[in-house]
Amino acid sequence: MNIVKLKNQVEKAVARASFNLRPDVKKLLKRAYRFEKNTRARKALGWILENARIAEKEKLAICQDTGLPIIFIEAGKDVNLSGRLIREIEKAVESGYRKNCLRPSSTEPLIRKASYQGVIFHVEFSNAKGLWITIFPKGFGSENKSQLKMFKPTVSIAEIEEFVVSAAKEAGPESCPPFIVGVGIGGTSDKALLLAKKALIGKVDRPNSDKVLNGLEKRLFKKINSLNIGPMGFSGKTTCLSVKVKKAPTHIAGLPVGVNISCHALRSATIKV
Repeated sequence: MNIVKLKNQVEKAVARASFNLRPDVKKLLKRAYRFEKNTRARKALGWILENARIAEKEKLAICQDTGLPIIFIEAGKDVNLSGRLIREIEKAVESGYRKNCLRPSSTEPLIRKASYQGVIFHVEFSNAKGLWITIFPKGFGSENKSQLKMFKPTVSIAEIEEFVVSAAKEAGPESCPPFIVGVGIGGTSDKALLLAKKALIGKVDRPNSDKVLNGLEKRLFKKINSLNIGPMGFSGKTTCLSVKVKKAPTHIAGLPVGVNISCHALRSATIKV
C-alpha cells in the first residue's frame, strides 16, 4: 500500500468532513426549512444552511467544535491491517487537523492539556476487497448527551421508545438541534452505544431496510418532533431531522439500549483505499 497516497487521501477526508455538510443531512435541512412554519425556527434553519454554504465555499470549519476524531475502518480480505498502518492513519488524521487549521479538541483527561492526539479507532473486517476509512469528527455538545440503559429482557418496545424520546428531551437546546438521533439495541453495554454511533455514519435520509426498525424510526421521529424544542431551541416542528436504529443479538438476561445524538452538523467522510 502506498503510504504517501494514503496520507493524502486521509488528510483530504479530514478537510471534507470538517468543511462540507453531508449531502443527506443538507437534504433534510432543506426539507425542514421548506415545511417549518414557526418564524424563529425557520430563521434558525436558514442560518444553519447559510453557515454550511459559507463553510464549504471558504474552507472553514462548519462548527467551532472540530470534534474528537473517530475513525471507522473496514478492512477487506486482501488488506494487511498492521499496527504500522493504523499508526500511519492516525498521523494522517493529526496532520489533516493541523494543515487545515482545525482546533485540537482532544485533551488529556485529567490534566486537560489540549493536543492533536487522541484519535479513536473502531475496526471491522469484511470478505470484500479494499480498505474503507470513515472520518467522523464528533462534537461533544451532543456527545455529552449520550445515554445507556440496561433494560430487562421483558421490556416493551413502548418503554424503549419512551427512553429514547426522554434522552432527546434531556439533550434539549444544548445539543444544537435539529438532532440526528442514533439508537443501538442489543449486544453489550459498549456494543449498544457503538451501534448508536454507527447509525449516524450511514445515510440518514433513507428508510431502514428492516421493517420493524423502520417503523420504530418513524414513531420515534414523530414523538421527538412533538417535543417542540425546535431548531436551536426556538420551538417549532423540527427538533429532529432523522432517527436511525441498529440492532445486534444480545444475552437472554438483558437488553442494552444506547442513544447517541448528533447536532445538525453531522460530519463524516469515507474513502476507499
